[in-house]
Amino acid sequence: MNLIPGSSATASALQAHTVRLETIAQNIANADTTRGPDGKPYQRQMVSFESELDAFGQTCVKIAGVESDRSPGTLVSNPGHPHADENGMVQMPNVHPSIEMVDMIAASRAYEANLSVAKTAHQMALKTLEIGRA
Repeated sequence: MNLIPGSSATASALQAHTVRLETIAQNIANADTTRGPDGKPYQRQMVSFESELDAFGQTCVKIAGVESDRSPGTLVSNPGHPHADENGMVQMPNVHPSIEMVDMIAASRAYEANLSVAKTAHQMALKTLEIGRA
């Protein structure tokens, strides 16, 4: 029996948005990484979600995967850079900090909204127990 309705859906959404926020933070941290282990510039990562039913038949959020954004990065003229080509151009990652910040704000707001739902559901369950005691 699930005492708090929607708790598994809310918990899965909180977990999904945590992964989304961690991925965004990783993107921001690597915005200037011109060489990764594969010798190529860092590729922006994106989290994709899908819905699934839990054991109680509630729709929950499932992380479908973390995928690389294959859009090209920018070429920047920086002849002194250790990764510059023969023309002095450096291939930069396809991460745009302004886009990442907008995504971070949206993910934070979604996390806060789900946390509010969880708190409200918890308070409702406590009130229900109080009614049962009376």
